[in-house]
Amino acid sequence: MAGDDSGDRLLLRVVLLSQLDGVRPSGIAGWVPPVATVVTQVAVGAGHWAAGRRQRALAAWAVAAGFALVAWGLGTEAPTRAEADQNIEQQKDLLRERGLEVPATAGTETWMTRQPWRDVLPAVVSCVQVVPGVRSGLRRPRRLSVLAIAGEAPLGVFWVLRAARAGQRRKPRIAAGSALVAAGSVARLRAAAAEPLR
Repeated sequence: MAGDDSGDRLLLRVVLLSQLDGVRPSGIAGWVPPVATVVTQVAVGAGHWAAGRRQRALAAWAVAAGFALVAWGLGTEAPTRAEADQNIEQQKDLLRERGLEVPATAGTETWMTRQPWRDVLPAVVSCVQVVPGVRSGLRRPRRLSVLAIAGEAPLGVFWVLRAARAGQRRKPRIAAGSALVAAGSVARLRAAAAEPLR
């Protein structure tokens, strides 16, 4: 039973590391979510700038620049989805060779994981979320609080980990963009302390 647990832990580690590495967007639908995120942050920055909240605007634009760099890096430095899936399967084979029990994934593909639905649904969701994302970005955080810090912390940690992983794997665009997104997240909290919303 202990072997099963360690196999599951190692498999979870492989999957999490593949999430940090990301995959190269394919086709127009694959590029919509990163572009929509950049557009949302640029619009949030413009809204804060127009309202006279300069620090909040600069924080949003730093996040937008970070997401743009990450998108560029994913397009040039990240593996394709097929390569990423193949890498996970190779890692699972290595775990099996060590005698660990690893669940099989062959034959479990559903209609949602096949092309083109794999990219179309996130693209549609990203487009639909631009306007609410801008409205939400202009209203949050109202002021620096424990709740605001708790809301920013998980994303900040993810982007710090992604920056470290990309730096380790010599992916400079993804590393720089991820670091910029993490810095923008911290800047957003500092701006909330300096310029609380009324």
